[in-house]
Amino acid sequence: MSIHIMPPEWHPQDWLWIGFPHIAEEWQGVIGRAQEQIAAFANAVADSGQQVRLVVRDAANEARAASLVSAAVRLERRVYGDVWLRDTGPLVVLGKDEARRARLFGFNGWGGKYVMPGDELIGADLAGSAGLPADRCGWVLEGGALDSDGTGLVATTEQVLLNPNRNPELDRTALERHLERDLGYNSVLWLGDGLINDHTDGHVDNLARFVAPNRLAVPRATGPDDPNAAIYADAAARARAFGVEVVEVPSPGRIEEGNIVQPASYMNFVIANDVVVVPVFGSPHDDDGVAAIAELFPTRATIGVMADAVLAGGGGFHCSSQQMPSK
Repeated sequence: MSIHIMPPEWHPQDWLWIGFPHIAEEWQGVIGRAQEQIAAFANAVADSGQQVRLVVRDAANEARAASLVSAAVRLERRVYGDVWLRDTGPLVVLGKDEARRARLFGFNGWGGKYVMPGDELIGADLAGSAGLPADRCGWVLEGGALDSDGTGLVATTEQVLLNPNRNPELDRTALERHLERDLGYNSVLWLGDGLINDHTDGHVDNLARFVAPNRLAVPRATGPDDPNAAIYADAAARARAFGVEVVEVPSPGRIEEGNIVQPASYMNFVIANDVVVVPVFGSPHDDDGVAAIAELFPTRATIGVMADAVLAGGGGFHCSSQQMPSK
């Protein structure tokens, strides 16, 4: 399978899939606001001229979505559990002939913590709907655990990929071989822990993101009470030691809900063809975070969209979406 590689997110895209919230009990009383925020994200991408396929669960869900999104957003009714298509959707790779294939990985609810009917099926369903030939890869992997720069280099976290709740039979060397075989990644930047209280065990897409070949954005702690200060510093140090250029982006700082630290991160931004959508949280650092990310993508518009209710459900805009790379 190594003749194929998953391109970086800034590769041209044909469309963006986004999941729409539908299980009220999973959203801690904020499902209405979460739906509005996901819709605002979908509208921001669609308004840029890119096709958006908003995945909805049933007729009531579809009607609610239709009341919130513009006519430019395409609604697709499908069976799925939660909205986190970055992790449950197909990972699409390109061959040297630019033929697209879907890679389908095992999904076990982030180590058995959040198992919902439909999440194990939606990847194959989306791949089939797109007419993609699909390969089942035989090990557990979520898309949010990886971020690549298009050269064969991928970043991940030890906290997720080496976690025994995913692939206890695979050690670091075996995982590196699997990443090369199935996704074309021949160089792995191992970061340490992800953000505190990240439901996924610490996905890299909430911690550090490639913004160009060999150039990695990492948060910079804001304020003496930033709960992830040591984690950010460790990620930056590991990346620099690996030979990767690090650019720092202000973090949202300490975001709490009911005295519990939330894994709020501007790193959960989405790169679309002509726009970058950054989740914001009502933090005093929101404007600085969006401005810093905008400097990294000078050819795209960069906008902040409120995502505090999406965060309450366990993720962000990047977590809820999956792109279809162009041939």
